[in-house]
Amino acid sequence: MMMQSWFPDAKLGIFIHYGIYAVEGIPESWSLFSGQVTPEVYWGQLSGFTASKYNPEQWADLFAKAGAKYAVLTTKHHDGVALWDTKQDGRSVVKDTPAGRDLITPYAEALRRHDLKVGFYFSHLDWAHPDYASVRQKGSHYSDFSNRFAFPEEGKEDPAKWERFLKFHRAQMDELCTEFGPVDLFWFDGDWERDPEQWDFAELRDRIHAKQPTAILNSRLLGLGDYATPEQGQPVTAPDGVWEFCMTVNDSWGYQKQDHNDKSVKRLVRIFAETIGLGGNLLLDVGPTEDGQITPVQTERLLGLGRWVHKHDEAIYGTVAGLPGGLFYGTSTLSKDGNTLYLMQFDVPREFVNVRGVASNVKSVSVVGTGQKLEFKKVKMADWMGVPSDLEFQIPDDFVPDEDCTVYKVELEEPIKLNLGKGRS
Repeated sequence: MMMQSWFPDAKLGIFIHYGIYAVEGIPESWSLFSGQVTPEVYWGQLSGFTASKYNPEQWADLFAKAGAKYAVLTTKHHDGVALWDTKQDGRSVVKDTPAGRDLITPYAEALRRHDLKVGFYFSHLDWAHPDYASVRQKGSHYSDFSNRFAFPEEGKEDPAKWERFLKFHRAQMDELCTEFGPVDLFWFDGDWERDPEQWDFAELRDRIHAKQPTAILNSRLLGLGDYATPEQGQPVTAPDGVWEFCMTVNDSWGYQKQDHNDKSVKRLVRIFAETIGLGGNLLLDVGPTEDGQITPVQTERLLGLGRWVHKHDEAIYGTVAGLPGGLFYGTSTLSKDGNTLYLMQFDVPREFVNVRGVASNVKSVSVVGTGQKLEFKKVKMADWMGVPSDLEFQIPDDFVPDEDCTVYKVELEEPIKLNLGKGRS
């Protein structure tokens, strides 16, 4: 499928990890898989999951204020607990928790009312399903097959069970494709425990597009998705093609009561600016409490990021990657027509700002958000040696930088041309 144009233009999405793991505030699904808690403790959380203050309208309003253009909710994590009224066997918050209702429909409807694109996270693997741990990978990169949530004992593979699991997997995907209106994005996870042929992802991709022809699919289909999804480690250089960096506000995907290591607004702004400066999107994760509330700290962080985003929206939405590294002390984006360069500076400048390698003639320099005009000049270097002039603009005494990141707008007389001359000896 062709990539939908809205996605690379959107720049910011919100990821929501919401499930029964928020009851005890423990790692989502992994605490069961790793034995951090017993199955009795993990599944005991079903009786405490109420979603009593779940208000997706408030979520959507917050996401829009944060400057996001799409959101992705965990419809089912690796523990197999569906957030909708699945007709298939397996656990759901509708049948097995006090919440007792579908949480996906109101989420999707609220996003659409706020002009946000609808994203569904779905885990391929299901450590709770009785037929899942039935086969092993053939060309496996796994060195440990001992976990019985994922794999059968050696010599006890059961291909018939695996086929039953695939029918269950496809039936749940059919429900997500047909019961909740248009879905803009499917965000898959958990593809690593089987081979591509075992999953038959080519069939799954075609199956989805037959029902949701404009849906974008992330990369976790063992090579058959539409874009790359680096996780938690911010890329130093841009991945190939369209990409999205997913990252948590603190150190946890779901709500964990002991995790207070929330990133500051200034740090989130820097990460976001650096990500879009490389041409990517940021999918920023929050973890609601079991009753459905986004914590006050994470709410404050989203609103703080939103202040900066809305102030500088022209430098964000619909732009492309900016200057190569080393030409400016900061990051940058570029308008699609190449006529406007947006420079993002995290630190307070002293005396002047310097930009290297821009060979195009400059029309004007101003500050985004205030419109303040700045004086500029081209400082000759050594044109005869193949080293172009630098762009330099002065910082006046009355200049007030943005509290998180100042953005300068450099309007060019023509689409940007770079001269990255190395000089001659």
